[in-house]
Amino acid sequence: MFLMPPIDDHPLRYKMANELHARPFPSMEAPCSAAYIAIKQPNDAVSRDRQKDLEHLIALLDRYGAPHPQPGATHYYGQIGKHWLKWEQHTEFVTYTVFRESAPKRAFDPAEFEVFPGDWLEQAPGQRVTSVLIDIRERPETDAEITENLDEWFVTESLAAACVLDNSGVVAGDFRIDENGHLRFAVFANAGTNERRVGRIVQRLCEIETYKSMSMLGFARVRSLQPKLNTLDTQLTGLMSAMSDDKASAEETLNDLLSISAELETLSAQSSFRFGATGAYEALVNQRIEALREERFQGRQHFAEFMMRRYAPAMRTVTSAERRLEAMSSRSIRASNLLRTRVDVERSAQNQALLESMDQRSDLQLRLQRTVEGLSVVAISYYAVSLVGYTLYPMAQATGITKGTLSALVTLPVVAFVWWAIRRLRAKVE
Repeated sequence: MFLMPPIDDHPLRYKMANELHARPFPSMEAPCSAAYIAIKQPNDAVSRDRQKDLEHLIALLDRYGAPHPQPGATHYYGQIGKHWLKWEQHTEFVTYTVFRESAPKRAFDPAEFEVFPGDWLEQAPGQRVTSVLIDIRERPETDAEITENLDEWFVTESLAAACVLDNSGVVAGDFRIDENGHLRFAVFANAGTNERRVGRIVQRLCEIETYKSMSMLGFARVRSLQPKLNTLDTQLTGLMSAMSDDKASAEETLNDLLSISAELETLSAQSSFRFGATGAYEALVNQRIEALREERFQGRQHFAEFMMRRYAPAMRTVTSAERRLEAMSSRSIRASNLLRTRVDVERSAQNQALLESMDQRSDLQLRLQRTVEGLSVVAISYYAVSLVGYTLYPMAQATGITKGTLSALVTLPVVAFVWWAIRRLRAKVE
């Protein structure tokens, strides 16, 4: 017998492996029924305190004296009274599914939800996203009996019905909320259908409804965004038209563009998660319907066709709004860059004109400086001639030269020397 040598396991190895088997399909045998509810916090559900979800579950289990889940559990399956409860914690919501092993006296009896006490529901850490009643029966011998029940239970105009899982049964629902606040689904399982397969059908129906409801939150977000997007689109178009007008202030237009860009980026940041989640939920809805492997029942529309006509347009609207928001953000950024370039060019022209003006002023200052230098030569020469005259006057008396003659003789040499000295000094400085 080969024994594997000892090796350290990754700390999450068993947890990751067990996660694949943590949410098995329930086992259900017709006739029976199920009551389902999904609860979501209205705001920032992803970052919610998940411990409150667990505490709410424990409060329900205590009502029936049922054992508690493990600390930090994200799923639970156990018996509460005469029913079986399946609890699952998801990214944005939690779900409770209660299975009754016997059929109620009448189809879709609202009393099925009495397993959830009223005061317990009022204390839920969130709001109801959807709730569903599912009636599971054995398939009658003739399809006419199924048709009679469907016409009695559902709104014919929006009814979807199909044979599923290789004709293991017939499922039907109209996706309408009844007077008691619940949606309804009917399942007619063939005799001898495996209990796990019946449970798989019920689970798929609950998931289709839940993910459909969650994705429609994105559609509601788009409806609330449309007026703001229309206003910003009009403003953005007007500002881009104003860019071609030379009389408009480029800096003021740029400030307005930056303001619109900031609003668009804020809207994008606030909606990015919801848009991404809507796409993910839409994909899950389509996958769950595909997993049912539908076949047409008596010429009625099946679930995929219902979703194509009623649900897909809403999802396309969400996708269109997401792309529109991205396109508007890109337009505003491109316009801001173009206008910023125009502002930079205008400022460069202003700086060039300023430099030219400074050059002219420097030239004037240089001319003035040369004029002052000429006057300086005269002034310095005047004082220099006086000093030289005083110095040479005693010698002039000895030779008989008069003071005026002496001053006349030294004036030209002194002026020439002063002029030469000032020119030499300026040359060294420059």
